[in-house]
Amino acid sequence: MSRLREMYENEIVDAMVKKFGYKNVMEVPKLNKIVVNMGVGEAKDNAKLLDAAVADMELVTGQKAVLTKAKNSVANFKIREGMPIGCKVTLRGEKMYEFADRLINLALPRVRDFRGVNPNAFDGRGNYALGIKEQLIFPEVEYDKVDKVRGMDVIFVTTAKTDEEARELLTLFNMPFAK
Repeated sequence: MSRLREMYENEIVDAMVKKFGYKNVMEVPKLNKIVVNMGVGEAKDNAKLLDAAVADMELVTGQKAVLTKAKNSVANFKIREGMPIGCKVTLRGEKMYEFADRLINLALPRVRDFRGVNPNAFDGRGNYALGIKEQLIFPEVEYDKVDKVRGMDVIFVTTAKTDEEARELLTLFNMPFAK
């Protein structure tokens, strides 16, 4: 069992019940899934770039990535409907907690001039979105083997009803919010 899941089951549930006064333990918000998305705009010209992006994502998340295709055609970007333009991974269960642990405790502190993540990036329904500018902050990615620096979006989907509950949950997971 990962350290974060253990922490959730032992300490976080108690702290959340104390703060928000839940009557039932099942009311306590929990992490539902983490979606990691990487848009590769240059994939329209060179399909090999998408393969490299997929390989990077699979290395970082430890799970097979799924290609995402364009939903509609955009003439200005020279994109046709159905063209592969990115990749994503949906993490649940043990892999989700392991990825969150590595992101919060290893990767984010390695960001240059890091002052914390944006505390206002909640969507109003208890989900949190975080943008990463480069995949090099993850220790699994070898600097010499990177052909191009790519960013990714990480979305934490929780069962929280409000942003305040979700912020408290992620704070208890040691998410470094900026003051």
